[in-house]
Amino acid sequence: MYIYVYVYIYMCVCVYSNSIITFVVVLLFQCIKNLVATINEADYRDSVKLKRILQHYPSKKEGFCYSVRGDFKVLDQLSEDLLAVERHFTPDTRQCDRRASAPVRRVDAPAFVMEYIQQRRAGELDRITGDRFIIEAQPQQRSHPHSTVQVTIRPRPFSTTSPAHADHVRQRFITLYQRTAADLQLATLCVSERELQELQRTFPQLLFKPSHKHEVTVIGPFVYVARLQEILSTHETPEPSRRAAREGPEDESCPICMETIKRGEKETLPCKHCFCRDCLQRAFHYKPVCPTCGRVYGTLTGTQPEGGRMTHTTISSSSLPGYDKYGTIIIQYRIPAGIQTAEHPNCGQPYDGVTRTAYLPDSSEGRRILTLLKRAFDQRLIFTVGRSTTSGRNNALTWNDIHHKTSTCGGPTRYGYPDPDYLSRVADELRAKGIE
Repeated sequence: MYIYVYVYIYMCVCVYSNSIITFVVVLLFQCIKNLVATINEADYRDSVKLKRILQHYPSKKEGFCYSVRGDFKVLDQLSEDLLAVERHFTPDTRQCDRRASAPVRRVDAPAFVMEYIQQRRAGELDRITGDRFIIEAQPQQRSHPHSTVQVTIRPRPFSTTSPAHADHVRQRFITLYQRTAADLQLATLCVSERELQELQRTFPQLLFKPSHKHEVTVIGPFVYVARLQEILSTHETPEPSRRAAREGPEDESCPICMETIKRGEKETLPCKHCFCRDCLQRAFHYKPVCPTCGRVYGTLTGTQPEGGRMTHTTISSSSLPGYDKYGTIIIQYRIPAGIQTAEHPNCGQPYDGVTRTAYLPDSSEGRRILTLLKRAFDQRLIFTVGRSTTSGRNNALTWNDIHHKTSTCGGPTRYGYPDPDYLSRVADELRAKGIE
């Protein structure tokens, strides 16, 4: 007697859309080699190409569906082959976020910032990852207070996730990182073991890392580090200890060139991050933001082509899911076709124009976000020229890291509503570009 248990274990997102192929596994009582994948012919534009691929597999057609039987290796290869067949678009996925189908990119972060987040912000980190994702930090060089780590966000084994969900987790992590790093300070103190235990009880917000002898590295928010230094300065501590508490590590390294900052060449930004003066000037020439925390200094200008228009209308008779008491703001972006300039990837080549529609609730917060988006559009930050991840075409206008709701419904995975955290997330993304 055979017992069939259907388990959804594999989800694959096509290059051309956000549609999902769900593989159904038939788990036999005596063996687990007999797997079945169901493919709906109606989901594909090129049925001839689909049939050509399926003829290489043991398939059986019933109505509009094909059943392919084999082991996991066979079905895994089938999923790879099906990526070459264009899927049908739906209205909700035509105008999706530029990065919706892109793989989750790694994030480079200072090692001491990531260590502080993992130990003092563990609860917030767990809420971001939930039970579907894992955040890993891989050192890029030998351990050093100013070294960097490569943060990778990946799904947990056997969890069902979409690229949109993974990208959302990445954005929430970046927001946590930016908020933490902007106010974080690293200092080196000389304290006894007894003093260290007392300080750890007094300042639970700080991370203390004993190194050698009586030297301790302290990581934490600037206000608490300053209070700690003030307390130590009033105690009868040796002069070297007080000097270390005031000045921090003597061999402070520049996060850009990773070399020791020379005396007289140190440049400290209002966010408390320090660099070599020449390194910071070169970085600001490229982009006026702190290379460590991303805080903007000055006005950030993007590479959105000139000549576009942003308009909006308000419909009071229609509400978005989750905002039943409010009307709907409809934003229209129109950018004509043109020729790329030196600030674009392929100078002299043409790019196609676009028309995009986005939606906001007509609430006080929604109207505030609309004002911020207008500023971002005027600063040429909404779009850029590059490679479209939905169509695969180069020289296309794409979204530029400011998320928009291009559908009125469907939730976050369909780039629509309800999504109660969306307005706060897009506000954080705009703030990261100096617009608030």
